[in-house]
Amino acid sequence: MIEMQNRVGRSAIGVLLAASTAFAACTAFATVSNAQGPRYDGVWSVSIVTEKGDCDPGYRYPVRIANGTLANAGDTNFTITGKVTPAGAIVVTVSAAGKSATGSGRLAGDMGGGSWTGGACSGSWTAERRSGA
Repeated sequence: MIEMQNRVGRSAIGVLLAASTAFAACTAFATVSNAQGPRYDGVWSVSIVTEKGDCDPGYRYPVRIANGTLANAGDTNFTITGKVTPAGAIVVTVSAAGKSATGSGRLAGDMGGGSWTGGACSGSWTAERRSGA
């Protein structure tokens, strides 16, 4: 679906994938309450690896979780929306330059991992908490 014809195209999808980090479409998950949200709050370093498709091989980006809601924690221009449940299940959509990627996975303690898809590319992600809330 998404053709990577030049470096600019690869970079745009790379930004999308890096943040997917988190993270395939899962539409039903528990609402995170303020009391339970902080369990995973903080800045996370997310590493993205492409395993299928013509996307750049890998990226690392910061993602902030606040009260269970994901946000861009860096200066790279992308939009990230997603949630982490009290049990650690995470779902995310990342968009930039008119393209998007989705991901899912799980956080446990200060680590996490999962899978992502975006156009003709897919792969895995890992995350490590860098700082608390």
